[in-house]
Amino acid sequence: MEYVDLRSDTVTKPTPEMREAMAEAEVGDDVYMDDPTVNQLQQKAAEMLGKEDALFVPSGTMGNLLALLVHCQRGDEVIVGDKSHIYLNEAGGMSALGGIHPHPIKNQADGTLALDEILASIQTEDVHHTITRLICLENTQNVCGGVVLPVEYVQAVGKIAQDHDLFLHMDGARIFNAAAALNVSVKDLVEPADSVMFCLSKGLVAPVGSMLVGRRKFITRARHLRKMLGGGMRQAGVLAAAGLISLEKLSTRLGQDHARAKSLYEGLKQVRGLKLDASPSSNMVYFDLLDEVKLRVDQIVVEMKTRGVLVDWAGPRRFRLVTHYWVDDAGVEKTVKAFGEVLK
Repeated sequence: MEYVDLRSDTVTKPTPEMREAMAEAEVGDDVYMDDPTVNQLQQKAAEMLGKEDALFVPSGTMGNLLALLVHCQRGDEVIVGDKSHIYLNEAGGMSALGGIHPHPIKNQADGTLALDEILASIQTEDVHHTITRLICLENTQNVCGGVVLPVEYVQAVGKIAQDHDLFLHMDGARIFNAAAALNVSVKDLVEPADSVMFCLSKGLVAPVGSMLVGRRKFITRARHLRKMLGGGMRQAGVLAAAGLISLEKLSTRLGQDHARAKSLYEGLKQVRGLKLDASPSSNMVYFDLLDEVKLRVDQIVVEMKTRGVLVDWAGPRRFRLVTHYWVDDAGVEKTVKAFGEVLK
């Protein structure tokens, strides 16, 4: 059976053009910094985001951790959202490996951290306090529904960071989705950030890898820490070749995924037993099961799979569906029909 896979945009497989580029990639040893394809990818990423330099890393989690380790010393504090990926879903790496203290504050429904709460969370000079060193934002904000943080908001947080001599890191795993949703350049969207991580292996369709961008000195230190964490990938050009196609070609089509998420949302509004969140801002549709639905989420997952649709639950009564390159209009229709059959 050919499945419609809506579990995540991490399930994307490389396009035929990517596979060809990977097979023909010119490679070297990236630990020696002489893999030409990796170097080209890093240069391209830095240029597109308006930063001095970039580093190719195996995963977004490693990219975020590297940023935290460069910006912060042991015992420093980082302001994060209580629904952020860095805080919830990266295995506590900042604390376990960096000795960094998280200061979580509430993510608003629109994904933002309230500016007054950010200000109130900055520690004063006191022997009893940790030292606030960093603010982290996530764009798009996954758990809040794939919502988008606008340019003006990022600039406002950047001003707070600058005024208080703090760093600003952007977990931009889906930053190209955010830029597409806002119809702005990704460079303008991340301009206030000292560092940005973004994933190649989600909506940008590459099989492996993420990018960390920032100032040249920052990237030099991150490269050293990447080696410490086991992230030196040697002939990584075979992976970077796919990433180049991600940036040059796949980054411009994300609006199609957003349109299909909206179509999926509209279709699911007609299915009984569902309480949908707001209309999707990007490529994610979140909804809860109403009390009238007696099936458990795991039962629904099984029933959907028998109908050729793969879904994943996001809570005891909650689902998240994610559109991506390999979900077409027919896949959206198939998904709506399957949910209608399962929840009839």
